[in-house]
Amino acid sequence: MTRPRLDLKRIVAFNVTGLLLLLSWAWPHDMLWSDLDDRIFWFFNALITPEPNWWDDTLAILNHRAFDMISLAIMGLLFLWAMLRDPHPERLTRWIGIGVTMVLTAGVLALFTTKGISYGHPSPTRFFANAMRLTDVVSIPTKDSASNSFPGDHGLMLMVFAGFMLRFAARRIALLSVAFVVLLSAPRIMVGAHWFSDVYMGALSIALIALPWVLCTPLAAAAAGRIQRALARWMPQRLHSG
Repeated sequence: MTRPRLDLKRIVAFNVTGLLLLLSWAWPHDMLWSDLDDRIFWFFNALITPEPNWWDDTLAILNHRAFDMISLAIMGLLFLWAMLRDPHPERLTRWIGIGVTMVLTAGVLALFTTKGISYGHPSPTRFFANAMRLTDVVSIPTKDSASNSFPGDHGLMLMVFAGFMLRFAARRIALLSVAFVVLLSAPRIMVGAHWFSDVYMGALSIALIALPWVLCTPLAAAAAGRIQRALARWMPQRLHSG
């Protein structure tokens, strides 16, 4: 396992960036995020038309529940690639430890966003009465709205994955993971299920403030190392008993 390290410079840099994002939301909101959110929403909403077309169907497919499984599969393939590229002789148990630590981190952040944040707002398709709803024009079951879209939980989970890849994976895999944060979170914004700020202010600020205390300190590496050592003790016993 990679030697645990404390990187205070990165923690401060990421935390300050996250706090600045929060401050930009608090003041002056109407001069920045509200205008940007409206412009992005109406740009994509204008592309949804009542007449059957490939764009509406594509958006519906990208926001279907089955596509969430495709997103999960993409992350799984990147995770597997990272493990196979790892020259460490015990890479299997090492990456199982990293994976379990990542899932636990994602679970804690998901719990915080659902239970610890009192603020919320509806998605733009529910906020604007005259918004075009994709579910009104396609027969494909899809998600185009949310009663509370803040923060972007889907985007936050993608950011957790990218953060762990940046910490533990090879550079190319880490950069691909960051790119997929943008690509896989975009459909929710394009269809109006999330505001742009739900992802790139709400989710991103949480990630920038919370993840450095896991990934830029000994916490993640130490937790993954403990899991790896436990697996190393358990697996030979299972092989011997089998």
